[in-house]
Amino acid sequence: MALFNMADLRAALPRHARVLGLDPGSKTVGVALSDVTLLLASPYGTIKRGKLKANAAEISAICAKEDARGLLVGLPLSMDGTRGPAAQAATDWALALSEATGLPVAMWDERLSSAAVNRAMIEEGDLTRKRRAANVDAAAAAYTLQAALDATRPRLEDSTLPRY
Repeated sequence: MALFNMADLRAALPRHARVLGLDPGSKTVGVALSDVTLLLASPYGTIKRGKLKANAAEISAICAKEDARGLLVGLPLSMDGTRGPAAQAATDWALALSEATGLPVAMWDERLSSAAVNRAMIEEGDLTRKRRAANVDAAAAAYTLQAALDATRPRLEDSTLPRY
């Protein structure tokens, strides 16, 4: 399957379908889930990064259970916005995952998502390093998914609602 942009992925989803957000790291993959209105992202958990076939099976099982019909994978762009080796690896993984699961996939810039989540966990949650490590991947996936949902939310003036 080809990569979608997030707006097109959102438009292609059936009504009340969710999006599964993924933050692939070297050891774990953070997982987040949208609500059925595609307005809110929540941390879902993590899966151990392993062989693509095993990860695709776990992700497919989550999608089947939660009625997620699309994937959003974090794209680790360089700080200047260019695509380096990490971004290429994430893109290759996203395409292979889409092929293995049969689900459409979009990618979203996830620069500094882990740093922002860590900072919030320290400042607001006063969490220890150990507790942060256990939760940061899923929270970073939710942070990235929320940014994508917010940026592609239909505007009121684009809707078919009557204007008064």
